[in-house]
Amino acid sequence: MPEALHGSIELAKLADRLGYARYWAAEHHMLNSLASPAPEILLARVAGETRRIRLGSGGIMLPHYSALKVAECFYMLDAMCPGRIDLGVGRAPGGGPLEAFALRRERIDGAMPDDFGDQLSELLAWFDRDFPADHPFRRIRMPPFGPNGSMLWLLGSSMWSSVTAAHRGLPYAFAHFFSGENTRQAITHYHSRFVPSKHHSKPEALIAVSAICAPSLEEAEHLASSVRLMRHRLHTAGILGPLEPPERAIRELREVSGAPRRDHNEWPALVVGTPDSVRAALAQMAQALNVSELLVVTMTFDPRARLRSYELLAEAFGLSRSET
Repeated sequence: MPEALHGSIELAKLADRLGYARYWAAEHHMLNSLASPAPEILLARVAGETRRIRLGSGGIMLPHYSALKVAECFYMLDAMCPGRIDLGVGRAPGGGPLEAFALRRERIDGAMPDDFGDQLSELLAWFDRDFPADHPFRRIRMPPFGPNGSMLWLLGSSMWSSVTAAHRGLPYAFAHFFSGENTRQAITHYHSRFVPSKHHSKPEALIAVSAICAPSLEEAEHLASSVRLMRHRLHTAGILGPLEPPERAIRELREVSGAPRRDHNEWPALVVGTPDSVRAALAQMAQALNVSELLVVTMTFDPRARLRSYELLAEAFGLSRSET
């Protein structure tokens, strides 16, 4: 884990210098392939290492926590890094069933009640300091300074999140890299059914997609074999393990009948190629879905290849680089 977290910090510093707009950290629990169970802690460190990039959670898994605790954490982050913090929230467990049970706020028999909508309302009320007059929490005084509900994003990979984000008038981040089956339907519904809210007069959506860039297609495909094996293991055996070296991944994929599994969605969940080809594919997707921003997730076995992929992509998109 220390090496993975150090790599995440180095990536954030590079993204800041390259001119990327946002850096988001996810929340996952007890998965040996992912090393971020507490994004708010990682973001606090990254805030001190960066200068201009927006920092956010992608996202906080709200059902595990009280809304007040989440609000307090992000008040602190905003105080340390004013105007640069995004709070993305989701309702997935971020781990397996046993981990989800261990993280429960209440250890009751059976399924926990789905009170995500109520939690979301309460979280907005803490940020906007506007509980109803007869609500007991109105007597709790939040700081008169700090963020408001405009920092909140709703994350998801289903129509439920699309419907909720549109109805609540919230910015929406769709995890295409996780599940691209409903991408167009979710984004189209969000744009067409968006209800203006206190903080957002028009819809704002972004798509999260995986991408790997390299100077040649052959090298990019070589690097991508690690991710393709990880996806194959997940789809066939439900195993989400660490990335294997490309050479080992290629050998294993050759031994598996029918591997690697390919996308059958409108757009691939993993875009692989040269900087120009990846830029063209991402730009076409963004234009087709009428989104002005893409969040790129890059996974490679060699952390140096991941950094180089982001460098190549930044150059292809003409991002404004800072040398300080």
